[in-house]
Amino acid sequence: MRLSPLAWPRRQQLLVGAGVTLALAGLAGWFWLGRTGTGLLRLSGRIEGYETDLGARIGGRVAEVTVREGERVKAGQLLVRLDDEEVRARLRGAQARLGSARQQLNQDRAQIDVLDSQIRESRLTVAQAEQDNLGRVGQARANLASAQAQLAQAQAQQRLAKVTLGRTESLVREGAASPQSLDQDRTALETSEAVVTAQRRQVEAARSALALAASTDLNPSIRAAQLQGLGEQRQRALAKVRASESDVRSAQAAVQQVKAEVAYLTIRSPLAAVVISRSVEPGAVVASGRTLLTLLDPTTVYLRGFIPQGEIGRVRLGQPARIFLDSDPSRPLAARVAEVDAQASFTPETIYFQRDRVRQMFGLKLAIDNPAGDAKPGMPADAELLPR
Repeated sequence: MRLSPLAWPRRQQLLVGAGVTLALAGLAGWFWLGRTGTGLLRLSGRIEGYETDLGARIGGRVAEVTVREGERVKAGQLLVRLDDEEVRARLRGAQARLGSARQQLNQDRAQIDVLDSQIRESRLTVAQAEQDNLGRVGQARANLASAQAQLAQAQAQQRLAKVTLGRTESLVREGAASPQSLDQDRTALETSEAVVTAQRRQVEAARSALALAASTDLNPSIRAAQLQGLGEQRQRALAKVRASESDVRSAQAAVQQVKAEVAYLTIRSPLAAVVISRSVEPGAVVASGRTLLTLLDPTTVYLRGFIPQGEIGRVRLGQPARIFLDSDPSRPLAARVAEVDAQASFTPETIYFQRDRVRQMFGLKLAIDNPAGDAKPGMPADAELLPR
């Protein structure tokens, strides 16, 4: 015989009512937490980090690698050194070409000085030619001045030949000039010395003729044409000087470029980090752009995880979180939401069950406030997003 609820004892009625009330309260609380998002959102993932690849800016043979995988390095620390013999040989060649360009510039400038002397001489003779009947004494003086100017010109050529010969000898010793150039410069010096001797004789002859000089007329038109010709030669000489100056600047730029390549032979750490990959050994020949080492800053590691698409509304940038490492789950690491994927994707390929793979997920990146060296790339970890 069954009794109706009204016939139950009073105590049983109270217990049943309390149970129903607790069940309704639990259901309401679950519904409220689900609706407001104040509950904890859990996810799992893996610790990752920002990697820095260090490569060779120029090719060469590896002479030294100073670090191994797992070592900590300081900013500015030497990591890799490439063999520099070939680059330094190129530097010596570039410096030799710079010296040759400077020598040519000096020669061109000396030619300007010679032409200036000739122009002054020509102007002097033109001025003398414009006078009426200067007399033999005046002409003798002009001849003497001309001989002296020619002697100065010959002496200038002699000094230039000596300077040129000395520089050529230095270049020959360095291997930057040929012996034929040395022979040519020696011949030029001997020729200039002979010209100086001849000009000195002319000066003495002009001085001797000064006492016996008689007045004579000069042809101004011829002297004016000579002066114009010298002016044109000077313009061409100036153009050569400008070209030589351009060559010197180009050679200087080449030297600076090779010096920069010498600096590229040493690779230093751009930051304080940990070496996570070493892909080269001493003696290996590497090409330009090849990655030699990979560094990771241990202070910037983060947790990469995924949450179901339906939970994305409970996530905000900057939201606090806690990360639990398998190595010490009792001591969570403080973190925050640093990045949320812009669009949903299927679950990672490490999920093998089809019913889980077809679910769309959003990727999160949780930045760890203070990794303290405990969180290392590749470690699995769990996380809880705290309500804001």
